[in-house]
Amino acid sequence: MIKRLLDIALSATGLLLLSPVILYLAWRVQREMGSPILFRQTRPGIHGKPFQIIKFRTMLNSTDQNGHPLPDADRLPPFGHFLRSTSLDELPELWNVLKGDMSLVGPRPLLVEYLSLYSTEQARRHELRPGLTGWAQVNGRNALSWPEKFALDVWYVDNRTIWLDVKILWLTTEKVVRRDGVSASGEATMPRFLGETE
Repeated sequence: MIKRLLDIALSATGLLLLSPVILYLAWRVQREMGSPILFRQTRPGIHGKPFQIIKFRTMLNSTDQNGHPLPDADRLPPFGHFLRSTSLDELPELWNVLKGDMSLVGPRPLLVEYLSLYSTEQARRHELRPGLTGWAQVNGRNALSWPEKFALDVWYVDNRTIWLDVKILWLTTEKVVRRDGVSASGEATMPRFLGETE
């Protein structure tokens, strides 16, 4: 209950205080990449229940001669890369936190298609609301392997406290400033998860 009340208070305050920044970024996304400004995607929430995550759009709709989308790295323009490297693309997720789809701190929400690929232990990351940031994000983010990331997520599930959340939020600020672990080697973000044996 305390965690949820803090989520509501801090996300509402963040949306209010950051509204000029959010409006400016929305204008820049429209100018640099066109519509839509927001990227929406179904992600699994607590207990795997689906919800619509919202972020600022960071990639172009570029396709090859057959109409297939180009690789992520080829569709990521400089401004989109800036948004991702600074995590500013995730500011609209404060609305997801306010609604109760997400928490400020928790395992990051991944793709719905991964749900059937998790081991029983890895699936425990869905025992909590997904987070805007999390223990894996401050311990390597996308530079981690999938098994390392999931192990950190489950560790957080078993060891969460309000003080740990405060620590994670503080460390997240440091990570964002330094732009650490934004992408895996050779990837725009992370390679796809293909199963628990990776």
